[in-house]
Amino acid sequence: MLFHPTILALYAGSLLVAFMILYAAPQALQILWRWDLKSGSELQLAIERKTYLISTLLAYAFGFELLSFFLYIFTAEQLHPLFVGAMCAAGSLYVNPYGYPTLILKLINFLLAGIWLMVNYVDHRGEDYPLIRIKYIFFLLLVPLILLETVLQANYFLRLKPDIITSCCGTLFSTGSSVLPAGINFFPKVPARVAFYVTLSLTIGSGFYFFLKGRGGLLFSGLSALALLVSIGSIFSFISLYIYELPTHACPFCLLQKDYHYIGYPLYLTLLGGAITGIGTGALMPFKKIQSLSASLPGIQKKLALTSILFFLIFTGIVTVQILLSHLVLE
Repeated sequence: MLFHPTILALYAGSLLVAFMILYAAPQALQILWRWDLKSGSELQLAIERKTYLISTLLAYAFGFELLSFFLYIFTAEQLHPLFVGAMCAAGSLYVNPYGYPTLILKLINFLLAGIWLMVNYVDHRGEDYPLIRIKYIFFLLLVPLILLETVLQANYFLRLKPDIITSCCGTLFSTGSSVLPAGINFFPKVPARVAFYVTLSLTIGSGFYFFLKGRGGLLFSGLSALALLVSIGSIFSFISLYIYELPTHACPFCLLQKDYHYIGYPLYLTLLGGAITGIGTGALMPFKKIQSLSASLPGIQKKLALTSILFFLIFTGIVTVQILLSHLVLE
């Protein structure tokens, strides 16, 4: 099982990322401690050359971090036929205590890595590297999270045993289940639908306002984060029910299967894409007053906002089409 191609890819990628992180961390500390752009010393010139290398390494590391979230889910989905009782990735992740914690941490790191990449991109647009200290402090805060994810993921894969009987998604996401997310799908359906469409409408509307006026970036960022949470809850509460056309089946992983046209992949990709670019728009707001970024940053933020709007519109459109085409009628 350890020689499964996607497991090997995740292993190799995670080890490479860990190596890059561990190599970059002491270099980042030196940059934070010694950086002085006003100095023309040989040390400053060496540090400036080094920061190009470190930024490039971290860009590749965090780029893989974005990819690994989806690769991890795909791998869990591919592994489920190997375990008795598993019908989808829900059962594969429940085989040992490390599956779901790894998934949650990967989601958190996905969002944080994406924001770091945006900050890094903006920093390179300023001739004086105005965000260099901020982005390396941010990076150092991410180091323990990335390393913890590597450890959890390794424990999950190393402790996989094909003779383990696991639970199917019908058991994990049903009434009375002891699994924490299970209760999400029992929110009242009508309020959940109202909350979903109101939240997405407000988020998209605030995004358009920022795109046109250049104001309200923090509001748009906060609403994007709220839209992510509400949408995840809505997938459990009613979206998955309409897609499966079953009022009792609320698994978020069966959406990734061929029987449902792999609808989960575009659904999750557009949701996370909208959330990360929307949150990133607001995360860059404190830097608008920096002189060297005053010309480039507004345009970058508007592109992020427009990208987020498009992702959220596609996500909402996919959900709406699935509801309209479904034969399920919910009270």
